[in-house]
Amino acid sequence: MEQVNKEKFDELLKGDKPVVCDFYATWCGPCRMLAPVLEEMSAKYGDKAVFVKVDVDDNPELSVRYGIMSIPYVAVFENGGLKDKSVGYMSKSEADEFLAKNL
Repeated sequence: MEQVNKEKFDELLKGDKPVVCDFYATWCGPCRMLAPVLEEMSAKYGDKAVFVKVDVDDNPELSVRYGIMSIPYVAVFENGGLKDKSVGYMSKSEADEFLAKNL
């Protein structure tokens, strides 16, 4: 999964594919646990969506824009807008279910 900044993120939202974004921080334990789960999901669903990650410490304006108060925060964006979100750690099966429902 590619790490992106605000400018690249905004550019991706204008694209044709849905965007799955993992909002995280390097110091966040649950975020580190979720990262390999999302890597696996990006391999499975990569043909249906663009998978990226955003460090909330480096991009605070995105946290404010989407009202992110807790991380990990996984969001699915479609047609430029927020379609669905999941806050907190997800197991592989939970992540699979969340993405299958939204992609």
